[in-house]
This record gives sequence, C-alpha cells and structure tokens, in this order.
Amino acid sequence: MESLEDVARLVKNCTDCQLHRGRTNAVPGEGNPQADIMFIGEGPGFREDREGRPFVGPAGQLLESLLASIGTNRKEVFIANMVKCRPPDNRNPAPPEIAACGKYLDRQIELINPKLIVTLGRFSLGRFSPGESIMRVRGKARQKDGRTIFPVLHPAAVLRRQELRGIMDEDFQAISRILEDSQQPVSVPPATDLINTEQIDQQPADRPEQLTFMSERNTPVDSPAPIENTVNGPNEAAQSEQLTLF
Repeated sequence: MESLEDVARLVKNCTDCQLHRGRTNAVPGEGNPQADIMFIGEGPGFREDREGRPFVGPAGQLLESLLASIGTNRKEVFIANMVKCRPPDNRNPAPPEIAACGKYLDRQIELINPKLIVTLGRFSLGRFSPGESIMRVRGKARQKDGRTIFPVLHPAAVLRRQELRGIMDEDFQAISRILEDSQQPVSVPPATDLINTEQIDQQPADRPEQLTFMSERNTPVDSPAPIENTVNGPNEAAQSEQLTLF
C-alpha cells in the first residue's frame, strides 16, 4: 500500500470479513492526500454504500456546513471510517470487522500524516482511547502515539437533537485554534455542564444514517481546547455506536 490509491483499490476488492458479502460499494474514504485534518467516523450508511463515498447523506451535509464554518471544505480535509463496508441493517460493526479494516485505516493515517485527527463518535474515539466516554472527553485534544486526537460528537447526534448544535459549533471552532497553536499546550477553564449525561446514556438507540455521539462539557468558544496525554492501551472497540445517537 504505497499510496492512498493503492489502499482504495485493496478496500474495493477486500474480502477479509463478512461485510463484503452485502455491500454495494466499499467506501475507502476521500479528500486531500496531504490534509492537515483527518476525520474518522464509524462506517458507511445507506447512501454511502450506494455511492461509495463517506458522509454523503444528511449527516454529511451537516459536516460540510461545519467545515465551511471554519473556512474549509471536504476537498481540503480527509474523511474516512473505521469500517469500509456497510454492516447489514445498519448494525454495529463487530470487533473482527473493525480489526479487518484496521490495516487500511492505519495506512491511510500514515500516508496522510495529518496534524489533527478528529474522531466522530464513540467507535472512532475507542480506536485511540479504549473505554473512554465520548460525553466526557468531547472537545478536549489529547496526544496519542505522537498524534493529536480531538473527539467530537457525530453529526447524526445533532440531527436528532438540535440543542447539541451549539456544542458541535464550539468544538469545530476549537479545531481551528488547535491547528493555529498546535505546538503549545493549552488549557481551558472549567466548563458548565449543559446536559445530563447519565440520562442520555439511558436513552434507547436510534438509527440515523451513520454514527453518533455527544459530550457533557461545553468548551467556551474563546478558549483553546486542552491537550491531554493518554496511556497507550489495546485498540478495543467501544460498544454500540453504529447508527446510535448516544
């Protein structure tokens, strides 16, 4: 896999897990091969499977709006997913499926070498911080294996709960600040809780187009996000994010 084109070709012909049996199209990912920002979601939804492109449905439209709000667009970033084929009936991807796709995502990260990786939802967060709650770590930059990781909600969560839009807007503004000041550690004052996370944890799972998640902390727009160090651990998948909101 010497190039992103090589990765995409292998993904489109991959039969390493059972997901290939039901796909219409594999979804390798797309964007700028030299992007400063790489977004990682969970997996393709219905529209993505039909078109072979990531984030092309309603969640993708919201993502494009958020990118525009910080002066960029999907051609300037790179967008990928944890798994490259749509799980049947939009179920959660199984650990063996995530593991089978891991080599492709690893190589994409190596080839792009982004300054910032933005995880969209719990499953992609779990790749870098196994066992962490997206609701508690959202909006906080951290260092992992020499890379800066920034967890945010999944756009589908905001589509379901419009009161989360302000949180998402703030986190995207923080993305710009992190890139501008990526060499200096920054801190943030205590934030005011916006939502009851225990209540959200107990909500039944919905099935929006792709993946979701949210956080309990509100990082002020005029303050840069903190960067934390995490302890390396096994790459374990968090549970039940595919097409779930929280």
